[in-house]
Amino acid sequence: MTPFLVGTITVVAAAMTLLGLLSTLAHRRIGLVHLAAAGVLEALLLVQAVIAAAALLGGERPEETATFLGYLLGVVLVPVAGVLWARTERTRWAGTVLAVAGAVVGVMVWRLLQLWEATGA
Repeated sequence: MTPFLVGTITVVAAAMTLLGLLSTLAHRRIGLVHLAAAGVLEALLLVQAVIAAAALLGGERPEETATFLGYLLGVVLVPVAGVLWARTERTRWAGTVLAVAGAVVGVMVWRLLQLWEATGA
């Protein structure tokens, strides 16, 4: 887990949130830009998951390993679930679904970093 990667993920998640909110306010459905942002976000989350898995296999362990793994698996699923839900939503509220997914990812990655860096002192 690197703070730089968490910061990058946060920026992309914030961009996806903003895109979703703007499309909702403009009464528009989501488009390719939204899907591209979600795709980039998912790719970054998969990179983070691979880095975390390699560190775990290398012997590093956060104090609350089960909680960390739950967040790690959950955060990878959020953009996928958001896109699937947004694609089935035929109204302007699809953007809101993606905005919420982006906001959730933004919070979850910082919690992951917090769990990873906890020393238990």
